[in-house]
Amino acid sequence: MDSYFHYPVNDFGPLMRGMLIGGVAIFHVFVAQFAVGGGMLLLLFEWLDRRGERPLLRRFVGGYFRWLVLVSFVLGALSGVGIWLTSIQVSARTIGLMVQEFHWVWATEWMFFTLEVVAGYAFYRYGERLGRPRRLQLLALYAVSAALSLFWINGILSWQLTPGEWPETGSLWAGFFNPSFWPSLVYRLMVCATLAALAACAVVHRIPGLEAEERAELQRAASPLLVPMAAMPLVGLWFLVTIPADSRGWVLGESVAMTLFLGLAVAASTLLGVYVLQAVARRRLHVDLPTAVLLLALAFAATAGGEFVREGARKPYTVRGALYANSLTPEEVAAFRRRSTLRFHDRYPLREGPFRTEVRVPTDQVARGARVFRHQCSVCHTVDGANGVVHLAGTWSLEQQRLNVAQLQRTKPYMPPFAGDERDVEALVQWLRWRIAGEPETWPDTSGDRDVSHRIHAWLEEAGTERVAPGRPQERGR
Repeated sequence: MDSYFHYPVNDFGPLMRGMLIGGVAIFHVFVAQFAVGGGMLLLLFEWLDRRGERPLLRRFVGGYFRWLVLVSFVLGALSGVGIWLTSIQVSARTIGLMVQEFHWVWATEWMFFTLEVVAGYAFYRYGERLGRPRRLQLLALYAVSAALSLFWINGILSWQLTPGEWPETGSLWAGFFNPSFWPSLVYRLMVCATLAALAACAVVHRIPGLEAEERAELQRAASPLLVPMAAMPLVGLWFLVTIPADSRGWVLGESVAMTLFLGLAVAASTLLGVYVLQAVARRRLHVDLPTAVLLLALAFAATAGGEFVREGARKPYTVRGALYANSLTPEEVAAFRRRSTLRFHDRYPLREGPFRTEVRVPTDQVARGARVFRHQCSVCHTVDGANGVVHLAGTWSLEQQRLNVAQLQRTKPYMPPFAGDERDVEALVQWLRWRIAGEPETWPDTSGDRDVSHRIHAWLEEAGTERVAPGRPQERGR
């Protein structure tokens, strides 16, 4: 515990920090999966051209690859850097644990990503000068390296939700090939193929000089990559079966937000699948540009809903069983109950908002509460913006606030247990009430009230430091 370090954090005003990284991550995942699927599509077209002398396909490959480079290499690289930048501001300790446990896996993934980029730019620069065997080999190198990059990163991301035997054994491979690894990988590869084919339906309208029948021919040639969509519901069910029961409960009704986003993903995927599969089945796939853009928008909505569900299903962890969403381990929660969060207090000034405005507080107790909030709550909550605590707890009575904070894992089972002693609970409650009251210049200090301290201490002891899964009786903490 003496080595525990509190990382400085940035405040983004009314925007919850998790929403910031979520927005960047969803965009990056969409672009990255398009890049992987693009490799599949280009390899398919090059192979079909080599088999049947189809110059229209060869012409398309050159035009499509320019879009692939522009979108995936440029926007993908920028958003990838954006993920690392936002991640270290939102949850530096989680990123640190991922790098610590999987540094060689990260290195392997970056090696394949580098190979993907080099092969991609080589084809972009020299593809037209190469003979057919070399073109096919270069595109195969690009497609395989892109898919292997996804393979390695999928293991790390799925480990966060289903670490398997890793918490007990510490084995890298037990964590990497975790229970949700294969359904997650298969589903992502299906999404990659779908995005590439849908993008092709749009790009054909940007190639000059094509007749309507030539566009339809290209769209039909891309249609085999849409067929795996039919198995997506089965793979989705496979994924749900592999995740923990409480995570499955969040998704299937116990968390309204996650259920709504699951509904968004399912509805968008269903609409997309019905349209595409009936067109493929009738062999009349001919999509105009507005429809192609609409289909891509539906695919983006499905991706956003799916990524939100994947992230939210980990609650209250960022790495299940090892690290809570507020970057504390279960062992640290228990230790902070005995020796207060403020024993390892952060020394950073109290500032809020995008302009880092200094917060002036009336008492040391309120200042302590502000730091407790920043330390334990601010990763998932704002003060009065998105998921703001002023709105969530503003109607509770004083005793409700004390009890609900002290027994946080009972109040909301998808939240971590409170990590602190009775003084921290009361400080957080007084800070919250001061904010609800409009931040007056004076505020009573209740830190010397022994009766209040004894009641809160009893509530903390009753709840313990173990989280509660839905439908499971509370276990008494150690």
